[in-house]
Amino acid sequence: MSEEKVLSCAYAKKCGGCRYQGVPYEKQLAKKQKQVQELLGKYGKVQKIIGMKNPYFYRNKVHAVFDRDRKGNIISGIYEPRSHRVVSIDQCLIEDEKSQEIIRTIRGMLKSFKIKTYDEDTGYGLLRHVLVRRGFTSKEIMVVLVTVSPVFPSKNNFVKALKKAHPEITTIVLNVNDRNTSMVLGDRDIVLYGKGYIKDSLCGCTFRISPRSFYQVNPKQTEILYEKAVEYADLTGKESVIDAYCGIGTISLIAAKKAGRVTGVELNKDAVKDARINAKENKSSNVRFCEGDAGEYMEAMAASGQTAQVVFMDPPRAGSDQKFLSSLVKLNPDRVVYISCNPETLARDLGYLTRKGYAVRKIQPVEMFCFTEHVEVVCLLSRKDK
Repeated sequence: MSEEKVLSCAYAKKCGGCRYQGVPYEKQLAKKQKQVQELLGKYGKVQKIIGMKNPYFYRNKVHAVFDRDRKGNIISGIYEPRSHRVVSIDQCLIEDEKSQEIIRTIRGMLKSFKIKTYDEDTGYGLLRHVLVRRGFTSKEIMVVLVTVSPVFPSKNNFVKALKKAHPEITTIVLNVNDRNTSMVLGDRDIVLYGKGYIKDSLCGCTFRISPRSFYQVNPKQTEILYEKAVEYADLTGKESVIDAYCGIGTISLIAAKKAGRVTGVELNKDAVKDARINAKENKSSNVRFCEGDAGEYMEAMAASGQTAQVVFMDPPRAGSDQKFLSSLVKLNPDRVVYISCNPETLARDLGYLTRKGYAVRKIQPVEMFCFTEHVEVVCLLSRKDK
């Protein structure tokens, strides 16, 4: 992408979400390549980062916080960095355009329906956030209205008006978050229209996505990332596979097409519920999902003499703790496929694993978060004695 084609964002200085706004895309990729090389180069050759053909409007999950400006006008947008001041945003260059359009429509409807936005200081008002999730393959759209109370005035007429403006919406959910917290979603969902979830496809598998489900935000690049991860696992149809931090079962079900049997382990009970439904929908009979701590699960396997040839791990940004890594080493799989959204914590964890008998064989950066500093990396490790 040439420098002349770089779109400019009017909110970049206040928003802070995209540190690389205004930087030509090829230069962004070069910066990320350099970052990964500096952190991980000592462990092996870093492959060339896999970028996007079109790095704009890629996010399938759009979240807006609602507030009022000094004049009392309703605004929606994102918090300024390290504050709870809302930056009013009409168009974000990395978020799905249709989802943003729906949020603008909702903002315009609030006054006529006499719906007050929530004020964190006074605790007065109803609407806190709106979350829109869109299946890029299925074209299904879920709208989540996050409120402090389950009582939503004229909710039937509100839903009717929103559906009339956007007939492409397939489900609308009221999420109740009455806690004084920075978390966007609460624990209670009330389905106002549709099934309360959407479906989308990834690498030939179908996934059910609920309001709180973790699902990668860049589906085009996720397919590349997961296909690379499964390729690195070198599955022959005989292996026993563990998918740690399995979420709603995305990697588990994709890997199951080439593995002997797959066990996905996840602490979040809602994610496990979705994963089990996804397994049924995909007719995957060689997959099972367990609710619990993946480290403890692997430790119990090792203690009982069970083995796994491959472990997939896709931890949060903080990486894995030493307790988990020591459990992994005790299980002693032939191959570990580590998917990371933070090269710094990945470097730390690779340091531990290479001291415990593993060698890094492949390192592949993948662009998942264009215009931000973040980069995803997939690594293959195998035992040094293999």
